[in-house]
Amino acid sequence: MSAPFVDPSIHHQPTDPSDRVALAFTKALRFSADTFFAKRYGHRAIVLETVAAVPGMVAGMMTHLKCLRRMSDDRGWIRTLLGEAENERLHLMTFIEIAKPNWFERAIVILTQGVFFNAFFLLYLLSPKTAHRLVGYFEEEAVLSYTLYLAEIEAGRVRNVAAPEIAKRYWGLPEDATLRDVVLVIRADEAHHRDVNHGFANELAGLPVDAASIAPSPPHVECIRSAPDHVG
Repeated sequence: MSAPFVDPSIHHQPTDPSDRVALAFTKALRFSADTFFAKRYGHRAIVLETVAAVPGMVAGMMTHLKCLRRMSDDRGWIRTLLGEAENERLHLMTFIEIAKPNWFERAIVILTQGVFFNAFFLLYLLSPKTAHRLVGYFEEEAVLSYTLYLAEIEAGRVRNVAAPEIAKRYWGLPEDATLRDVVLVIRADEAHHRDVNHGFANELAGLPVDAASIAPSPPHVECIRSAPDHVG
């Protein structure tokens, strides 16, 4: 399976103050990540994918509750958002196998998740449009980070190790798949999330949404477990 084409240069130009705040916050986080992790892309991915798995779950939950209150249809948003959260969690599970986080990085994950979950929950209560725009900008940066990661692998500065088994099963990669193959499909996932969330933000802002411009997502299995269920 070959990963879909990704254009890392795609960027949504801010159209109002809330967009500019979302972009500025994203750039501040990018600076912090660059300062702390430098070119340790596997370790960076572990922390950032923990953050990336939060918005879909929060937005899906909030949309679900809103539809219950209003007794209205969700237009497919809930499944899309919860699928995004699951996809980002599988990114994390993949990089845990590759980078082997230490106790300090695990502590950062716990702290970051606690702070970001509550902050994003409040943001979604106040402005769902800004929340989705923020995620769109997060994903733009993720695409750029994985593009740089690919460059390091292709230049031989990062070992192109074998792909973890969980990645082979989830994305249907061949038995001889490598880290480069994994980064390619994860980058394609992030490009898809980028365009979907910018589309949601545009829809909430009353702007046109071009569904044909959304980057395709690589195929995934519907359900994956790291070990078989115990029976009895």
